[in-house]
Amino acid sequence: MSDRAYKRWSCGLLLTLLLVLGACAAVVYWVDPCFYYRMPKDRAPVFFSERYQTAGIVRNNAADVVLLGSSMTANYRGSKVGAVFGGTGLRLTIPDGYYSEFDEVMTLLMRTHPPERVLFAMDANILTRSPAGVTGAMPDYLYDDDSLNDARYLLNKDTLYYSLYALMSQRWNAGETLDTGFMWDDTVWWNHMEALDEYERPEVAAVSMPAGALLADTAENLAVVTNWATRYPDVEFDLFFSPYSILYWDKIDRMGETDAVFAALELACKTLLPYENITLHGLLFDRDIIEQLDYYCDYVHHSAEAGELVLAKLSSGADRLTEENYRKTLANWRDFVVNYDYEKFWDEHYWYQFHTPNNS
Repeated sequence: MSDRAYKRWSCGLLLTLLLVLGACAAVVYWVDPCFYYRMPKDRAPVFFSERYQTAGIVRNNAADVVLLGSSMTANYRGSKVGAVFGGTGLRLTIPDGYYSEFDEVMTLLMRTHPPERVLFAMDANILTRSPAGVTGAMPDYLYDDDSLNDARYLLNKDTLYYSLYALMSQRWNAGETLDTGFMWDDTVWWNHMEALDEYERPEVAAVSMPAGALLADTAENLAVVTNWATRYPDVEFDLFFSPYSILYWDKIDRMGETDAVFAALELACKTLLPYENITLHGLLFDRDIIEQLDYYCDYVHHSAEAGELVLAKLSSGADRLTEENYRKTLANWRDFVVNYDYEKFWDEHYWYQFHTPNNS
């Protein structure tokens, strides 16, 4: 091949490559599957990845009250949050989220549309685990303020795939509203039978976990939250221990983690309660919710119906923890869960009461 022919071939290849990349970027920009530039107005949005799409939801939706949490908050509606607390509401979900991931969401939220109030679900399982386990699944470039990172969004095989998926889903009328996006309340059964069936009861541990075993990781996670309170003094933070079912307490009891979990919860109270813009709620200790297994589909996740009850209790302050009452509350609750009759759930009389003709 002559030099002239080689140059023509090289230029043609480069031009073709640029045209292909330009076409891919144009498709991503037009569809904007992660709502990076805008929420769709001419079609229903398609929701497929909380970590990819939450950044765009934050950028393009201002709200007075924001609920942030893991999959424990997925079945709350933003409209319900707003109705209970006043103003507009928005729900942001990062499934199995680490505190560093919630921090990325919070930083973007405060940089773009700071709300008046933030509700944050503090799952005990997430609060006490090591921050070092974070998977790196969060697309950091969608959450920072570097506009040069737009190229990573526009020229990305994942977002191109998501664009095509969104287009096909819209053709199949699979779009949803922002209020219902990522909800899965209607995809499972919410009843005691399902909760017990999905619960894998562990064997009784031979040795109990030391009481201080979870404190270092808990303290590191709590530092993220106290940083929010310090950096955003004009924002009210309503933090609540997510209402895992009573089966959670059976699990930690059998695993020998009771003392360690209560030490972590006590540390959380000691750390958070001194902040004036933090209100802490003990929904994890609320018998109206956690003992009603018909609210659950497994040992932790509760239904939208229970979520509405949670919002009402948050608004009323029914389970509020204070510097004056948290020690007694924790002591009473520890006594309650340690002496609870968990075996009743596996007793034939428990099942019989739900299957007699009068209860059918």
